[in-house]
Amino acid sequence: MPGPRPVPVRGDADLPGAVDVVIIGGGIIGCATALELAEAGQRVAICEKGGIAQEQSSRNWGWVRISRRDPREVPLMAASMRLWRDLDKRIGRETGYVQSGICFICEDEATFANYDRWKDHLVPYQMQARMLRPAELQQLFPGATIRGVGALHTPEDGRAEPQTATPAIAEAARDKGAHILTECAVRSVETQGGRVCGVVTERGRIGCSAVVVAGGAWSNLFLGNMGLDLPALGVVNHVLRTGPVEGGPEQAIWTSGYAFRKRADGGYTIAQGSGNTVEIVPDSFRYARRFLPALRMDYRELHFRLSGRFLHEARRARSWGPDDVTPFERERVLDPAPSPRMLKALMSNVSAEHPAFRAATVAQEWAGCIDVTPDAIPVISAVGSVPGLHIASGFSGHGFGIGPGAGGLMADIVLGRSPRVDPHEFRFSRFTDGSRIAPQTGY
Repeated sequence: MPGPRPVPVRGDADLPGAVDVVIIGGGIIGCATALELAEAGQRVAICEKGGIAQEQSSRNWGWVRISRRDPREVPLMAASMRLWRDLDKRIGRETGYVQSGICFICEDEATFANYDRWKDHLVPYQMQARMLRPAELQQLFPGATIRGVGALHTPEDGRAEPQTATPAIAEAARDKGAHILTECAVRSVETQGGRVCGVVTERGRIGCSAVVVAGGAWSNLFLGNMGLDLPALGVVNHVLRTGPVEGGPEQAIWTSGYAFRKRADGGYTIAQGSGNTVEIVPDSFRYARRFLPALRMDYRELHFRLSGRFLHEARRARSWGPDDVTPFERERVLDPAPSPRMLKALMSNVSAEHPAFRAATVAQEWAGCIDVTPDAIPVISAVGSVPGLHIASGFSGHGFGIGPGAGGLMADIVLGRSPRVDPHEFRFSRFTDGSRIAPQTGY
């Protein structure tokens, strides 16, 4: 696999006959949900078609941020940040979490005013956020020549290591009794009397009373086979990491031309601040109308690409039975190709403003596929039409940082306990109950 190599997690050799909850997907959302459920005494099995964290959970930027979140996500992200602070102690393993601060650069006064308004969302959570002018910004990034009129600075934001964090959470769930089943795709969900009663995997059946679909970019396809429509499209982000950079900044930074954060090894993960690639696939046409409000807001930041992915998905089975080989077994890891042109421009943009990077070596390049919903917030919800079925997906590029909190909220819903934040905005039924579906950031 050309992409990042997460810490390997050994899959269990034996399939359990029955558990309380089966989680479909071994990314950070699925593993965080498993940990919460296992800590509550539930029998849990994580079923992952490939390996733990081999897709977006190891390919993301590694940011743990509340800054510039959609206001509907802020309460859950505040809860997640509290969990990150004590997570290493809780699980007895290193995630690489560091509270380092993040700066979002404002290129004009209108953006500066928007970010200034946004920081009011943090007031109820006693979190700091300051607007910095260029002189103050220079103190955080000495020697840099950052273009802009100022920045939003959130010192309580931080970073963690994607290649280690999710495997560490998975192993902690195993410590509490969870089964981890890798290269074990779930083919179908079984029901009895309309309720979930089990799943059929490529290795056999597991009885259960609840299922959580946390399949990231694959959730739409899996749920479609059940007759359920989770509107989501894949967006590709292009990322690289450098070798160690002498004198590099501790603070993470976002600009329209680049974003970076320091890594535990002294190198940096660098990505585009804007300019994600949208693969044109058959679902692009099926969901075009639903995504129009988001496209009107972000179309300047998107690059549309027609590639072999269109035919690949056009030929892919959209329905199958429990005895059929599924698309999840034919494509264990979604590994999109990075754009050399974009990554070359990326290093040029960073080096132009930060002299410390001019001698940096590129150690690795990759791309990852982000599952995006029309309103750019996730679904964390029970499915009313199928008792026992739950969805935790559609995190729209925000899943890594919010992962511990989202897993906790999903566990709250599965267990029927008082939710840690109001889950109303994340309900699956919002796509069918007449609600207005659109991003609310505006920042």
